[in-house]
Amino acid sequence: MEYLVTMTTHVPDATPAEAVQDIRGREAARSRDLAAQGHLLRLWRPPLQPAEWRTLGLFAADDDAQLEKVLDSMPLRVWRTDQVTPLAPHPNDPDLETREPGSPAAAAWRSEFLTTFTVTVPDGTPAGEVANTDAREADRARDLAAQGHLLRLWRLPGPGRTLGLWHADNAAGLQAILASLPLRAWMSVQITPLTTHPSDPALAGS
Repeated sequence: MEYLVTMTTHVPDATPAEAVQDIRGREAARSRDLAAQGHLLRLWRPPLQPAEWRTLGLFAADDDAQLEKVLDSMPLRVWRTDQVTPLAPHPNDPDLETREPGSPAAAAWRSEFLTTFTVTVPDGTPAGEVANTDAREADRARDLAAQGHLLRLWRLPGPGRTLGLWHADNAAGLQAILASLPLRAWMSVQITPLTTHPSDPALAGS
């Protein structure tokens, strides 16, 4: 199973700077270990307020209990609270392993974004129109994956909710991509711009 974990750290007042640096160093080392074990897949920094310390992580574990052991093994857990969102497979999720090394996804490092889609089909919409729109959405998702824009899709808890991971040159570029989705007229969208985290496992291969 895969999980999105929002990790918020609050360092106690008067903590010596040396102690903070020590734990951060051990956290980075533990992140490398968890990445090597296949538990830590990605790390990002979302937009932050002054003095805020927050990280988004994509983790893999057999179940909730194993995930808790993984998170509890991280040194920063002593100062951190974690919000866990279980992710379920989505039928339009790109198969990353089939991408060739020269594909657009691998050719350039672009800005990354998370999107949360909530799809609400208007009452009275014919079933045939819904099925046709879903089929066109799946086709468009494959196109965007081939272009290197759509990286991952997951189902979120709750009806009609989807989490997406995207590459785009900038926020305006992402908006143009999302506008091309056949389901766009029926969906509300929440966008989270992501910045690089120094312990992101993806950096090891860049």
